[in-house]
Amino acid sequence: LPDSYAGWAGRAADAAARRIARGGVHAILSSSPPDSAHLAGLTLRRRFRLPWIADFRDPWVGLQFRTPPTRWHRARQAAMERSVLSCADLVLAASRTHADDLRRRSCATGEADAVMLPGRLEHLPNGYEPSAGAEPAASAPAAHIDPTHADFFPLVFTGTLSQMPDADVFLESLHDLFARRPEARRRVRAQLAGPFEGSHADRAIALGLTGIVRFTGPLAHEETRALQRRADLLLLWKPRGPGYRTMVPGKLYEYLDAGGPVLAMLDTHDEAAALVRRAGGEVVPPGDRAPMTDAIERRYLAWKDGRRTRAPRPPWLEEH
Repeated sequence: LPDSYAGWAGRAADAAARRIARGGVHAILSSSPPDSAHLAGLTLRRRFRLPWIADFRDPWVGLQFRTPPTRWHRARQAAMERSVLSCADLVLAASRTHADDLRRRSCATGEADAVMLPGRLEHLPNGYEPSAGAEPAASAPAAHIDPTHADFFPLVFTGTLSQMPDADVFLESLHDLFARRPEARRRVRAQLAGPFEGSHADRAIALGLTGIVRFTGPLAHEETRALQRRADLLLLWKPRGPGYRTMVPGKLYEYLDAGGPVLAMLDTHDEAAALVRRAGGEVVPPGDRAPMTDAIERRYLAWKDGRRTRAPRPPWLEEH
């Protein structure tokens, strides 16, 4: 508890304490996940009385993304989170949804997990490094898609594919597209870059997508950015479930910087979905392959007719 980094957190706190003892340290910053990082920060805050910033890139994982196995575990996770929120001098939340949730809890008097946060809570969204526009050498793995786009209509997803049922929904959508438009098999190519589960690759084979869909595995960051820039359609989805409504994937900002149209499978009320729509992208419901198929078909037909579209870089992206 709270996660598999619990043993590491104690050693991290010891290492940080030795560094603080040498002087010249004016504040402590802990960033999660893993949540254990905040327990190290809490230990240091109590010991040295330095200002402490607790930065939540995701909500407390053991309460939001994983179901605690027992009521005892839930109570312990909640107590740990509460101690961090209570003692930190500044709490940062990466998504506005998470910040609003914490703010509501702060105002909920009488609730067991209520923590008073006024003046100590800030929404600090994810950022990105602006694309330099350089392409990797032709021998790089990302070069399997021709950057001239003369022959292929490239679809790209970058990021982790594990525990993503909508990855299979996308594969089924491609299968349905080829049933409608067999000639598209010669033109459409999809690259899914990042860690993936063998079941997704097996599903692609079973659907007859060998040679059309490529699972690259993890790529170097510059290769991933080049792949995003070459795409005619950038794909976005994330794990389903109430806990994930606070998640705004960092790659979304990279997608918007790359200039390719974004097609996302997200709940319509999701914070990430609102950002996609704000940037002119398209959002279809998760778990339903028919709208996804329709959306890909529209984009493909436009490309086939020579109407290749690029998305203007939204001015508000500079805030990130």
